[in-house]
Amino acid sequence: MANFNLRNIDSTFQCYEQIIKLYNECKNILFEDINISLEQWFGANLSSALGGVLDKIEANFNKIKIENVPDSIKTIIQKNDFLSHYGFPRLPDNYGTIIKYLKLKPADGRFFYNYVVKELLYRPELPAMSLPLKKKITESIYEIFVNAQYHSETEFIYTCGQFYPSQHKIEFTITDTGIGFKNKVNRRFNRNLTSIQAIKWATTEGHSTKVGISGGIGLALLKEFVKKNNGKIQIVSDDGFYQLDANGEQKKLFSYPFPGSIVNVQFRTDDIASYALMNEPRTEDLF
Repeated sequence: MANFNLRNIDSTFQCYEQIIKLYNECKNILFEDINISLEQWFGANLSSALGGVLDKIEANFNKIKIENVPDSIKTIIQKNDFLSHYGFPRLPDNYGTIIKYLKLKPADGRFFYNYVVKELLYRPELPAMSLPLKKKITESIYEIFVNAQYHSETEFIYTCGQFYPSQHKIEFTITDTGIGFKNKVNRRFNRNLTSIQAIKWATTEGHSTKVGISGGIGLALLKEFVKKNNGKIQIVSDDGFYQLDANGEQKKLFSYPFPGSIVNVQFRTDDIASYALMNEPRTEDLF
């Protein structure tokens, strides 16, 4: 039996490092019970990243048990359906702040699009958000899924989000357990880029690993919208961490590689300045 604690997990470099460390310490364990404790805080949207990692660990014939979870954490990740994958009952979302945890096949793009539209465009809990802003955020989240769908070579894509009404923000995370940015770019172009260089390359307008069709705009336009919206985008892939927010860009290296990629985005729901980006290319032209 192995025991691991995740403490005060939020969308920061240090918290991603905890999830990555959990994976790397467990990836060679076989036929064990692995107990995971969540302490102090757990950002519900990061059910996406943790779900991808736990699936990789469970694939080695291990049994995952999530225990010693404070009620303040347990309630919200029962509401978003994450804990239902580990034997807990579902709870109703009476406050309308949850965007449910999903584990999808890459081919489930249409289902995902309908899910995002339902969760963001038609939620009565978001009366202050204009329809143009809702549409732009929906499009941006779908762009991330399309990127994972086309490029990650993953078996599953894990998605989850959360509304924070008092802070006027939405946070949404999409995780894959595929080959990552570095391996994809280097293999396609016979290069030797680092993880950070590959992330920067992939988020530059006009750059694409697609063959014979247009591309190279999805992540670049997402970055531009996040800047105008005063939001945040984070990309974790292999041992690379990239963040863009109001303070500019951050680039760091983790101690261990993540087995795939995480894209986390934070949008301001009280934004009134970024509607100029509404007339942009359709999703079939994305990176």
